[in-house]
Amino acid sequence: MSGPNEFLREARERTPSRRAPGEHMSRSELADTICAWLWDTTEIKYDLDGHYIAKLERGAVRWPGAAYRSGLRHVLGIASDSELGFFPPAGVALNETEPTPPSSMVGHDDDLVNAGDESIALLSYAEESNVGDLTVEQLHADIERIAQSYLRTPIRPLFVKSRAIRDRAFALLAGNQAPRQSRDLYAAAGWAITLLAWMSVDLGRPDIAEGHTRTAWACAEAADHDVLRGWIRATQHTAAYWQEDFARAAAYAEDGLRYNAGTARLFLASAASVDLARLGRTDKARALLDIARTMVVRPAESEPGGVLLCTPERAEGLWANTHLAFGDVRLTSDHADHSVALFEAVPYALRNAGSERMARLQQAKARLLLGELDGAIEAAEPVLLVPPEYRVRPLIQRAAEVAALTTPYVRSPKGRMLRDRVADFTQRTGLPPRPESPDRRPVLEEQT
Repeated sequence: MSGPNEFLREARERTPSRRAPGEHMSRSELADTICAWLWDTTEIKYDLDGHYIAKLERGAVRWPGAAYRSGLRHVLGIASDSELGFFPPAGVALNETEPTPPSSMVGHDDDLVNAGDESIALLSYAEESNVGDLTVEQLHADIERIAQSYLRTPIRPLFVKSRAIRDRAFALLAGNQAPRQSRDLYAAAGWAITLLAWMSVDLGRPDIAEGHTRTAWACAEAADHDVLRGWIRATQHTAAYWQEDFARAAAYAEDGLRYNAGTARLFLASAASVDLARLGRTDKARALLDIARTMVVRPAESEPGGVLLCTPERAEGLWANTHLAFGDVRLTSDHADHSVALFEAVPYALRNAGSERMARLQQAKARLLLGELDGAIEAAEPVLLVPPEYRVRPLIQRAAEVAALTTPYVRSPKGRMLRDRVADFTQRTGLPPRPESPDRRPVLEEQT
């Protein structure tokens, strides 16, 4: 591709200026906004300016670094690099870019292990009754920002910030404060640890996630926080599910339904129906699916949002998974289609990017089972363009399920093309090596 980058210029000129009402965003304003967002999410200072944006629009630079591409996608509300006219040079893999701060956990498996050990070590402290004296508004605001930007910005800075919030909350708890403030600090610590657990699952270490959630549960008990309890159970379900321990996943999900937990209840009922369907307990799975489909829930004020919020489109993706376990391929397709349509109706900046990608792959699986190869290719295409730093372990696993369903089509050029593209997608990731997972006991160790 040569000549000016009209995709980028047009995207900028479609974006309203935040400084001059009625005008579009200038190159300088775009650069400043990206730098501010990168500082907010990574705490690293960048020197992007309007001159560099001009170089991008002239086509002098066709493949900027990962951080700049991420900032451009976020500020301009664009889902993929290709929609901004960015394509890697021939012979350069998607993760071979100009030097930028690490955007994944490659080479940092020790950090995952150490963070899990540290959360476990804090368990006894969390179970004690301590008090402190400091407002936690900023801690909770930071948690919301992390949850809402998850899988739309690089994971490593978010992981580091979640860990820092956890440690800051526990440090404050060593002081003296009113009991209400102490509960707020425990809640902040619990949310931060829950995010660490969710990230650990996505980074291929659900075993470490379980250590985090035990301490998170102790924090929820100290805070007497039902919404947090619900999302911890959702996280425990997710960790067990991706270890294919569906009985334990279902036990966590069903137990979580005991709590008045905002939209976590919708997630838990939907997830439990998937688990039970996988176990062959069809009647109970259908009963929980019916409960989920008729459930009226509203976000709780304390829900951070993003990955810790269950929207109707996210629930539809889970229902598609349940019907696939039932063998109802047409209903799988219907729910996956509806899920994707609902996601597309939401502004990109407000979408749960991880759940949307999973729903699209569920859509591709249904198309393959229905004999609709072209439809499967169309459904998978947006996912196959996702940069390596966002290819988390569950997404890789679901993509592998798509690849397995291409076998009947490999004699056709399109079928081979889809199989090969998915294989390339699953091999080019920013994930640490996957360890052997130990056997886990199907019990609710923290239940009270």
